[in-house]
Amino acid sequence: MQVFVSNLQEEVALDNNLADFLVLVVQEAIKGRGYEDEAEISLVFVNDNYIRDLNLQYRGIDSPTDVLSFAMLEGEPLQGGEAMLGDVVISLQAARRQAEEYGHSFRREVAYLTIHGVLHLIGYDHQTEDERRIMRNHEEELLARLELSR
Repeated sequence: MQVFVSNLQEEVALDNNLADFLVLVVQEAIKGRGYEDEAEISLVFVNDNYIRDLNLQYRGIDSPTDVLSFAMLEGEPLQGGEAMLGDVVISLQAARRQAEEYGHSFRREVAYLTIHGVLHLIGYDHQTEDERRIMRNHEEELLARLELSR
C-alpha cells in the first residue's frame, strides 16, 4: 500500500511524527477490506480557503469544511493490480478548531477526519440514519484500535 502525504498549507504545523502516524491510520482503516497490498491513497492537508474552494467547486457549498474525499475507484481496476482509491483532503485549520471545540487532542481529530475520509473512499456514506450509524461505529472502532477513543 502506498500513502502519499502532501501539505499544501502553512497555518498549522504538521510534523513528521503526525504524518507518519496518519499513514498508519490509513492502513488500519482499510485493513481487511481487500486493498492492503495494492491500494494508493493521497492525504492532502490544506487550509480553510483551499478546502472552501474545493467545496464550492465540487459540492456547490460556499463554505469551508473539515474533510473531503475524492474517490477514484470506479469501474475496472487498473492494470498491474494498483487500486487508486483516491484523495482525502483535510483542512488542518478546521481540525484544530474542532479539537478545541470537542475537548480532545489535535492528533485524535486529524486521525478521525482521516478515517472518515478513507471510509468514504471505500464506499461508506452517511446519507441515511442507518448508513450514518454504521459508518460512525466503524470510525469509533478504528479510533479505539488506535487508542484514540474518547
